[in-house]
Parts: sequence; structure tokens; C-alpha cells
Amino acid sequence: MGAILKRVRTAYLAPVILAASGVLWGLLLGRLSFPNVLMLLALSVAAVGSFLEPLVGVGIALFLGPFWAWLPIAVPQVPPLIGQYVFLLAVGAWVVRSLLRRSLRFPHPPLLLPLLFFMGVTLLSLWNPADVWIGWWEWAKWGQILLMFLLVYERLAEAGGKTRLGWLIVILALPAVFQAAVGVWQSVWWGGAPENFAIDERFYRAYGTFQQPNPFAGFLGMIGALLAGLLLGIVWDWIAEKLTVKSQKLKSAFDLKSKIQNPKWLLVPAVALIGVGIFASWSRGAWMGFGVALLAMAAALPKRGAWGILLMLALVGGGFGLYSAGLLPAFIADRLTGFIEFTRFTDVRGVAINDANFSVLERMAHWQAALSMWRERFWLGVGFGCYEAAYPAHRLINWPLALGHAHNYYLNLLAETGVLGLVAYLVLLSSIFVSLWRASRRTKGWMRGLVLGLVGAWTHFAAHNFVDNILVNNVHLHLGVLLAMSAWVIGRGGVDASVDS
Repeated sequence: MGAILKRVRTAYLAPVILAASGVLWGLLLGRLSFPNVLMLLALSVAAVGSFLEPLVGVGIALFLGPFWAWLPIAVPQVPPLIGQYVFLLAVGAWVVRSLLRRSLRFPHPPLLLPLLFFMGVTLLSLWNPADVWIGWWEWAKWGQILLMFLLVYERLAEAGGKTRLGWLIVILALPAVFQAAVGVWQSVWWGGAPENFAIDERFYRAYGTFQQPNPFAGFLGMIGALLAGLLLGIVWDWIAEKLTVKSQKLKSAFDLKSKIQNPKWLLVPAVALIGVGIFASWSRGAWMGFGVALLAMAAALPKRGAWGILLMLALVGGGFGLYSAGLLPAFIADRLTGFIEFTRFTDVRGVAINDANFSVLERMAHWQAALSMWRERFWLGVGFGCYEAAYPAHRLINWPLALGHAHNYYLNLLAETGVLGLVAYLVLLSSIFVSLWRASRRTKGWMRGLVLGLVGAWTHFAAHNFVDNILVNNVHLHLGVLLAMSAWVIGRGGVDASVDS
């Protein structure tokens, strides 16, 4: 009798739950505005999808994250932190899912110790910060990087990790392709960009939903370098394979029709569109960062280091030759030579300000303010994330407005976390680069392309941050994914060349 009652309850329980859910959704749809309905729908899909596969919520968070600066202007009903909310929802679903399966465990991936070391030092800098709330908020961003790192790495380390890696690359590429498409539209067709973004009478600087060209281009550069490295590895491996065939088979071997039908070749239009977006941003920092990333990937491409250095020198020599011969368009050459102004450092106190030198002097003034903060608190700085809060006490007379950061992430860290914080950060970056370089010597096939792409992504991140801070607009979430992918190829691909299949 008990078994019969149990079957009856089970048979009727599901329809009752569905009916109650339908009534609840109907009431909500009747009372909420359309943007809030979309937000609730996104959160519901993220919750259910993350319970089935946590990377679903990660993908939604990565796509929504870059809308942080755009939402308050265009759709103020939706909270700008919606990307972070979705991510935290995915983390919660991951934990609950693991508890129900009795499989909750916290992985110990490569690069975890350098990351924890950096986070520990930045935590020490909050002992006596210029602003406690801002300091803890900045530290919480790195806490999210840590959570993203552990979640994504755990999904990659499980069985089927290589399949998840493919989807992970897709969910990283989609936001970048979307942002690049929006940026190109803004630059060429929209015509509604702010006047100070004008390049000439027709074109404007692209900025996507970031509302600023430089962080927009920095985000595109990181993801674009990852995809370019993947494409480079695939093409390199394909050429090496086909060059080994016999001469009578060359014609069929180089038949591109079958190759173009391979989904991997979708990387070509994706990289091309992202490259156009970076160009349309007119960001010198992004151009510099992406150029250095290409050189780093070229150096890592041949497995013999000497050949890589020669290839890198050949690229540098070729670029310099084009510039010396006057073969580069004048507007591009002028923009490229402007790098020197943005990387040199001089004392700007008392220098006359005009339209031509304003941006350069503004950057130098904020660098000087950062150095002043560091001299005051040598070891642990003014507090992680507290540059803007401490700025009024260290600013130059002609520069009363803080820009939020020092426009140099290294000087920014020096000001906020002192010598100890900067050293800890450099230890983290060095660990990533050294480990990826070693992995590039041992891998082959698409896995080698992934390593090259990660080398390029981290190189762009490191180089662009010399003249900016691109950890804005929720880009830290994407950084956590790159960190997890790096740890996975270091821990598996770096010691096992057979995983490339």
C-alpha cells in the first residue's frame, strides 16, 4: 500500500510543481518591467544550466560581464554587476551539485600557490588602507578570479575535460567577437560616438560596451591573441605535416576545400574581426600589446629557441623596414611612433599644457602621484585598490581629477601594495610565463596552439598594462578562465605530448 501511495505522489508531484511554477512566472511577468523579466530569465537559465553543467553559468557571466559600463546608461533597471551575480550563482550551483554527488573537492592546480601568495600580500596591504571598503572590494575581485580559476580547472580536470576545453574556447571567443562587431559598427556606421572619440571626419574610435576604447581594445587583445595562437598552432602543424608528403601527393595534400569545412577554421574570421576591432579602437596600448604578443608567439613557435629568436628578429626587422621605407600609411606610422611618448617618464610639474600634449602629461602626472604614494608607504602601499582614494593627498596641482588608476598597472600596484605586492605580482606573472614556455617545448598539435595562444594572451595583458589597467569592466572573470586554462595545459599538456590527439 505504501509503495502505491508513493507512486501516486510521484506521479502528481511533478505536474503540481510545474503548475505552481507557471503561476509564479505569470505573476512575475505581469508585474516586472521587460528588462527585469530578461534579467530574471537569464538568472533562471544560469541557475538551472549551472546545476547541469557549471560552465553554462560561466559562459553567461563572461558574455554579460563586459556590459558593466553600458548598462547604467542604456538599461538602468538591470544592475551593472549582473555578470558577477551570474558567476556567483554558477559557483553556488557548482558547490550544491558537488555536495549532492558527494564529490566536492578543491583542486590544487599549478599556479595556485603564486596566486595565493599575491592575494595574501594584497590582503596585508589592507591592514591600514586609505579606504577600507574600496580595498576589500578590489580584493574581492581577485577572490572571484580564484573561484573562477578553481571552478574551471576542476571542470577541465574531470573526465571529458578536452571536450569542455573546446566549449570554453567558444564561450571566451563569443563575447570578444560580439564586442568587436559592435566596435566596428560604432567606428564606421553608427556616427553617434562622443566627439572626443573622432579619428577624422568620418571614423570614430571603437569602444563596444566598455564605453572607453582602451579597455575595450585590451580585452579584445587578450582573447584575440589566444585565438590567434590556436590558429597559428593549427596552421603550423598542418604545414609541417603536409611538407612531409611525397611530391606526387602534394596537390591533394594542399586541397583546401576539406580544410575549410573543418570547424577549427572558423578561427580565421573570428581573429580577423577581432583584429579589425583592435585597429578601430585606435588604442596605442592595445596595438603595442598585441604586437608584442605576436612576437612572443613567434618566439615560442619553433621548438628550438634559437629559431624562435631569429623569427622574432625577422618580424621586428620587417616592420622597421616597412616604416623606414615609408610603406606604412602616414596616419598609422604617426600613431605607432606615439608609443615612445606614452612609455617615457619625465617630471611634468611646471610644464605648459596644450591639446597636443595633454594626454601624455596627464598620464605622467598620475605616474608621479603613484610614486609619491609608494614613497610614503614603501613596503605595503596605501592599500589594494585605494589609488583613487589616496590620490588627493598626492596629486599634482594641475591635475585634480583621479582617473581611477595610474594608467600603469605596475606603478598602480607599487602605490597600492608597495614593494612586496609588486614582487608578489611579478612572481605570479613569471610563474605563468616560465611554465607556459616549458609547456610549449613539449606539446604538439592543437594543444601546442593553445599554449601559444595563452603565451600571447598573457603577453598582451602584461604589455598593455604598462600604459593602462585593463582589469576593468569585469575582465577579471575572463582572466580567471585564462589562468585555469594555463594551469591545465601546464599540469597535463606540459608533461604529456600525447594529449593533443
